[in-house]
Amino acid sequence: MPEAENRTEQLAKLFFETLSSGNLEKLRLLLHEEATWTVMATGIQGAGPKKGRKAIIDDFLGPVRGMFVPGDPKIHVDRLISKGSVIAAEARGLGHFKTGKEYSNRYAFFMEIKDDKVFTLQEYMDSYYVSTL
Repeated sequence: MPEAENRTEQLAKLFFETLSSGNLEKLRLLLHEEATWTVMATGIQGAGPKKGRKAIIDDFLGPVRGMFVPGDPKIHVDRLISKGSVIAAEARGLGHFKTGKEYSNRYAFFMEIKDDKVFTLQEYMDSYYVSTL
């Protein structure tokens, strides 16, 4: 992961490290109470916005991570850019499903930080790849 150059990037780095750890309760604390996570895809399960910590953690990330072996997938950030409270991250998601099938996808994330928490997150991925799994 690239070196963080400012507080906003430090928060983004901590967010992705925590997401990769699979510790969703710790991740919950990094989300603003009014956070929104939007999967910017169509035609795949989980697409669209999730509003609030419960929807993001309990209804979305918990079930998704439950499909993988414990601790997967890992998010590897290749590039991190920030301007003010907005962060752009280019990343790869790598891991294995419980079925043993490998997972390797590319992502772009755009985040906005508010009150030292992730307030909005837009997730772009190779949705065609996901639809073929």
